[in-house]
Amino acid sequence: MYHRNKNCFAEFLIKKCVILRKGDEKMFRVSVLEILCRLGLVILTSGIIGFDREQKNRPAGMRTHILVGIGACIIAMMQQEIAAQAVIFAKSNPQIATVIRADQARLIAQVVSGIGFLGAGTIVVTHHSIRGLTTAASLWATAGLGLAIGMGYYAIALLSFIAVIAVLVLLKKIVHVPTNKNFQIKYVNPDEVEPFIQEFFKSRNIKAITTDYAVDTQDDVKIFRKNYAIAFISADTSAEIIDGLAQNKNIIAVRALAK
Repeated sequence: MYHRNKNCFAEFLIKKCVILRKGDEKMFRVSVLEILCRLGLVILTSGIIGFDREQKNRPAGMRTHILVGIGACIIAMMQQEIAAQAVIFAKSNPQIATVIRADQARLIAQVVSGIGFLGAGTIVVTHHSIRGLTTAASLWATAGLGLAIGMGYYAIALLSFIAVIAVLVLLKKIVHVPTNKNFQIKYVNPDEVEPFIQEFFKSRNIKAITTDYAVDTQDDVKIFRKNYAIAFISADTSAEIIDGLAQNKNIIAVRALAK
């Protein structure tokens, strides 16, 4: 199998050498104008994606996305240049054309795997939640756009860019995914407060699930702390819950927990 692939590639180079005439090398090289166009396009597309992330106060913003896109584009163009040089060198030296190799996917594969380390830096794991996954995915997608533009696959790049923007900007407005809201309640006198909390939720048809329970001691007074996950509520309902529970004199604090 190895010798068969090697011979196929050698035959490909020899065929290229046959059709190459003097001055035909230019058709295999990326011109300066083409380089500028590709870099400009990748700056525009990755900058728009980065602007969305920066506007939402995410760790990787416009500059990071642009640099990721440019880096991927540069590597893709380098890979094309290496392949072009292999063909031109085989033309100049047909006697050794059978041993010349140029793997079109070698450098690109390293970008696809290497961008994962940068994306991992945007993911923040806390006790209650994981943040930054969407930003990490947008960086990975931006690298893919940079590779597509760098290789000259403009149709793939532009259609993929539209898909990425649609997911980041429009999808959340079109598809409303119900989410849980987490609350923390601190209180004393549990014999009085816990029935009050249960009745409060029941009277409003709110389904609350206890996710955490702890007891602290402060000045010889036991302070009870419970975390609740409440399904499918709006911002107005959230404020109503906090105000309603705070009316009980035995409840010290009520707050919504960040995701």
